[in-house]
Amino acid sequence: MPIKAVLFDMFDTLMLINKDHAFYSPAVKSMHQFLYDNGIPVTFAPFRDAYIKARDQLYEDADLKMEEPHFDMRVKNALKSLGYVKESESSLVHDATEVFCREFMRYVSIDEAAADALEKLHGTYRLGLVSNFAIPECVYKLLEQEQLDRFFDTIIVSAAVNKRKPNPDIFQLALERLGLTATETVFVGDTVDADVMGPQRVGMKTVYIERRPQKDLQHHNPDVTIKSLTELSEAIQKL
Repeated sequence: MPIKAVLFDMFDTLMLINKDHAFYSPAVKSMHQFLYDNGIPVTFAPFRDAYIKARDQLYEDADLKMEEPHFDMRVKNALKSLGYVKESESSLVHDATEVFCREFMRYVSIDEAAADALEKLHGTYRLGLVSNFAIPECVYKLLEQEQLDRFFDTIIVSAAVNKRKPNPDIFQLALERLGLTATETVFVGDTVDADVMGPQRVGMKTVYIERRPQKDLQHHNPDVTIKSLTELSEAIQKL
């Protein structure tokens, strides 16, 4: 059956997270400073520890079900554990998440071949994006900032639907929105479990973009492997 749609992963596929994910510490520090300036008089170390504990507890449960709680839940639970119950129910939580997002965005850059690759596919195929990320609003802002949102017929971010790749439900949701079957769709991504194994399990073909060595790749062969988005259009034509 001919390919009618192409679904993309976001980070390290279309957009690159720079400096080996060095954003995390400054993003948490920025978030703490915002909360401190807005009436949460906790020093950084206790806040950081409460945040990490809240994050890890959320994912201990969510990972088993391949779910994605919104980032707000981390902040909310951290504030509660520090004794700020009232504040955890306020708009302060989402505002702190936005501060984290703004800092994170400083470490993200568009792949230089992304816009051209999407332009070549747009109009020939239906295009969609399926991304794992705890702050959906951050993904939307980045796509709009780089003017990539105009290419996509559907954009699904894990924390907006509480399902994360490789959960089959998130891929099925994308197919439902496109009105297509898995055999008519190819998934493009850089991670073996989320972007190769997950799509293959629901019947999609896969294009793996090789950003870094992954030992599981030899056990879960993608249909095509590329090293650059400049190779994508030709790779899809061969499927």
